[in-house]
Amino acid sequence: MLCKVCRSKGKRKKAVIYLRHHRLALCKEHFIEWFERQVERTVKKFKMFTRKEKVLVAVSGGKDSLSLWFALNKLGYETYGLHISLGIEGWDYSKESLRVCREFSGRLGRPLIVVNLKEEFGYTVEEIAKGSGRRDVCSVCGTFKRYLMNKVAKEEGFKVVATGHNLDDESALLLSNTIRWELGYLGRQSPVLPEEGGFVKKVKPFCFLTEKETVSYAIVNEIEYMEKGCPNAKEATSAHFKRALAYLEHKMPGTKLRFYKEFLKRARPVFEKEVKEGLELNECEVCGMPTTSPVCSVCRMLQRLKEC
Repeated sequence: MLCKVCRSKGKRKKAVIYLRHHRLALCKEHFIEWFERQVERTVKKFKMFTRKEKVLVAVSGGKDSLSLWFALNKLGYETYGLHISLGIEGWDYSKESLRVCREFSGRLGRPLIVVNLKEEFGYTVEEIAKGSGRRDVCSVCGTFKRYLMNKVAKEEGFKVVATGHNLDDESALLLSNTIRWELGYLGRQSPVLPEEGGFVKKVKPFCFLTEKETVSYAIVNEIEYMEKGCPNAKEATSAHFKRALAYLEHKMPGTKLRFYKEFLKRARPVFEKEVKEGLELNECEVCGMPTTSPVCSVCRMLQRLKEC
């Protein structure tokens, strides 16, 4: 298969990727151009940040977050990495993740901020999940990562945090929340969560790019990333929703993109209005971070651990 862009210019160059839902075959050079153009377009469309702002990119060592850091840096944004070391021992996961992120930081020549969960709170993420009576390590992990991303951003003077969530992540989350009719989550699911009540702005520049596209971008740019996922990921229910959507995408290319875009256009404004009317943020009585309860979920879990 030949690259569509090259062929339009009278050249015959083999494609390295075929994007079914766009009916687009591209060579390495034009795929990179296309990918970065999509990222830039999304950043501008949703007014995520400008080149005058410092952007804190949350990096786990996986393909999505490192590709995001690489793309934003290449596009000329002032980027800084943030890696949260969770203390996961299986497969030497946390140790390897940190190594990969540090080496990538060196490759880009950009600073990396590292936060160690055990040093910060006295426990690893698995110890917190077990001690607080939570079976789902992934939900505990997400809670603490969001807390630390916001805390570090505020302490270090960042107005915006960027994460590498891709279209597969966003459409699976949307399907999960729709099946459960989680109105609060549906009202807050967006490429941009604005700065509000002590929360810094959070953005997802990869929200319209599929996992296939982000991993392909990592490969063609020779980005070393963690190929093994977290050993606790088998507990995540999101995998079931991703498989369901992958089946629909195979039968009807473009399903995920249509599902997510139409939600943002038609449904989210309705849910967002309901959420804003019922949402009241205040400071946690223990740590001072924003929460809808007197004590935030992080402090509640840590308190239960101390009582054990």
